[in-house]
Amino acid sequence: MTRVVLDGAAAVLLLVGALQCLLGGLGVLRLPSLLSRMQAATKPQTLGLLLILAGAALRLPLDSAVTLLLVAVFQVITAPVLSQLLSRSAYRSGAVHPEILAADELADRMPREGPEPPQAP
Repeated sequence: MTRVVLDGAAAVLLLVGALQCLLGGLGVLRLPSLLSRMQAATKPQTLGLLLILAGAALRLPLDSAVTLLLVAVFQVITAPVLSQLLSRSAYRSGAVHPEILAADELADRMPREGPEPPQAP
């Protein structure tokens, strides 16, 4: 009986994680701006991977599940940092259009190296 419940929980976690990854991939294809694509590439993908790893950990012995925990920690630490670095690089190179930003918090702290943004009339 307990094994049936664990198998069911693992299946639900695996399916929800796969759906989350699919939605993140669709967001990368469908969203209009670079920053929103970066958001879709990191947050849903990280959550989807964590759900998949949790579902797989329910099916594995404890020794192997600890390895999955290390993979999860590494993913949670690296994905947001890389996304931040890539977004700042895109901002500096001028690939981010300032007119789509609700607030430009980097304008005073970071010089832009790309083409000058158009001035508002």
